[in-house]
Amino acid sequence: MSRLFLLLTFPVLFDFTFSITFYLPVNLRKCLREEIHKDVLVTGEYEVSEQPNAKNNLKITDSSGHILYSKEDASKGKFAFTTEDYDMFEVCFESKSPLGTGRVTDQLVNLDMKHGVEAKNYEEIAKVEKLKPLEVELRRLEDLSESIVNDFAYMKNNMLSLNQKMFKSTNIRVLYFSIFSMCCLIGLATWQVFYLRRFFKAKKLIE
Repeated sequence: MSRLFLLLTFPVLFDFTFSITFYLPVNLRKCLREEIHKDVLVTGEYEVSEQPNAKNNLKITDSSGHILYSKEDASKGKFAFTTEDYDMFEVCFESKSPLGTGRVTDQLVNLDMKHGVEAKNYEEIAKVEKLKPLEVELRRLEDLSESIVNDFAYMKNNMLSLNQKMFKSTNIRVLYFSIFSMCCLIGLATWQVFYLRRFFKAKKLIE
């Protein structure tokens, strides 16, 4: 079956929400890929325009192929999951129809996704914990601050790791270049010795 990917990669540096709308041709698959940190709540809501002769499937997987959410005949609904590790996640919509391509109208897909702080239902938290409006806002700011600190810590560690790799790679290149230069100098010095030896013999300066 033909496969068509809509690959939009968002490294999630801060918690946010986004919406995307696209057309899904029949018997094709479109996917959205996204990098998300560890222990992050992800929620989503989707809606696919009705098409009597087409059936839509929704599947969310990680880079190892583990299914986090799956829905057959997905026309409208919500999903939620919490990431276990920092990973690349893929949200795929697939349209199937026995009529074939060109005989069924493309379907319109609306997808809204939220992460981290934006995905939390603070109204529900306030009801359960009986929090006052000010306390709810303080909780939201506390969660947001913690998320930002974690994001910057990840960015710092990522930069350190990248610098170490670059430093190691640079050292290896310098070592190879030094060995190559040394071999060239030894070769040049050897050639000069033999050349001068032949020159002096030709001039009968040495035996």
